[in-house]
Amino acid sequence: MERASDEDVTPSESAGLITPIPHHQNPNPNPNSNIISSSSSSSRPEWPTIDGPLGLSEQDSVAQARKFFAFGFVLLPLLWAVNCYYFWPVLRNSRSFPRIRPYVVGSAIGFLVFSAMLGSWALTFTIGGERLFGHTWDELVMYNVADRYALTSLM
Repeated sequence: MERASDEDVTPSESAGLITPIPHHQNPNPNPNSNIISSSSSSSRPEWPTIDGPLGLSEQDSVAQARKFFAFGFVLLPLLWAVNCYYFWPVLRNSRSFPRIRPYVVGSAIGFLVFSAMLGSWALTFTIGGERLFGHTWDELVMYNVADRYALTSLM
């Protein structure tokens, strides 16, 4: 089947046709620019925070990561988890943002240690109970505080 001109082609048929652009009409002189290369992901800008360009700059991120890391030692270890979550791109990629990475990795280690300690403490009391602690169990538990101070007789 032969076509006389491009005017005879319907719009649905033209979607499948590729018309080459002559070299003198190509606005981009690089002939390989239309080829998607595998290195295009490396040219993508990296951001230290999970919210990308809406987040903090690298300078502000260093200060923020340092604050979260330091305040995690002040009995707020949940901030270590927040630090790991917020700076997840830094934690995921080992070669990016070397100034921020020590604080985020330290937060991850601190949170894992804290979680292990809290979990073992909770399991000790949950599984061990009165069998493990004996008579001191009545002084350790909090569910008998009202009976201990005779607060139930007031009601």
